[in-house]
Amino acid sequence: MTVTWEELGWERVAAGVGRCRLPRWDCTAGLVVGEGTALLIDAGSSLAEGTRLRTEAERLTGHRVTHLALTHPHFDHVFGTAAFAGTQVYGAVGMDALFEARQAREELRSDAVANGLDAQAAEEAVDALTGPRHHVSGEWTLDLGGGRQVLLANVGPGHTAHDLAVLVPGSPEVVFCGDLVEESGEPQAGSDAVPSHWPAALDRLLALGGEDALYVPGHGAVVDARFVRAQRDELAARFGVS
Repeated sequence: MTVTWEELGWERVAAGVGRCRLPRWDCTAGLVVGEGTALLIDAGSSLAEGTRLRTEAERLTGHRVTHLALTHPHFDHVFGTAAFAGTQVYGAVGMDALFEARQAREELRSDAVANGLDAQAAEEAVDALTGPRHHVSGEWTLDLGGGRQVLLANVGPGHTAHDLAVLVPGSPEVVFCGDLVEESGEPQAGSDAVPSHWPAALDRLLALGGEDALYVPGHGAVVDARFVRAQRDELAARFGVS
């Protein structure tokens, strides 16, 4: 039996499109419903959180999650990936190689623990973590059936070297931004950020969605194009780029 978005604590963004704000790090997970298909956007911060998202998505749609898009390779967005066995996983080109590198995996684990994830949960997630099967270098259209198509776009680098956005056409159009956009705090630029390219990535994001789209940040409330443009200008000033 399917349930409503609200019954599970999710937010309906548009017809057949929703998101939830996960606890602790206020991380976004998105869901797009097709005909006998479902696309989840980001997998949560642990195997347990990934399992929760899979279960709730199945209750919301009445069927299994068939596609998973990872917006960028940070623990709070990817550590639940292994909970989606049999799902077609998509990420920006190069993310798979990153996940295979021992040093990168250790940095993911260390970052998770430093930010408060239980050490055992972090170890389990890293041990089970595999890279995306499908590598997006430009744009990739997913046909979810029932007339619903979704565009995956490699708009980075910016927040990381592997930033993927998800455009859901409709009225309104919805853009899942990953951590290229943050609303609940200042955008975080870690050691893997590419600050000199971040404003340009937001320009590409705005070109993708346009003025009337709803933009779903990696952390925080849904925003509009004006917010994204203002954050783009703040980042340009912060990093000294145009």
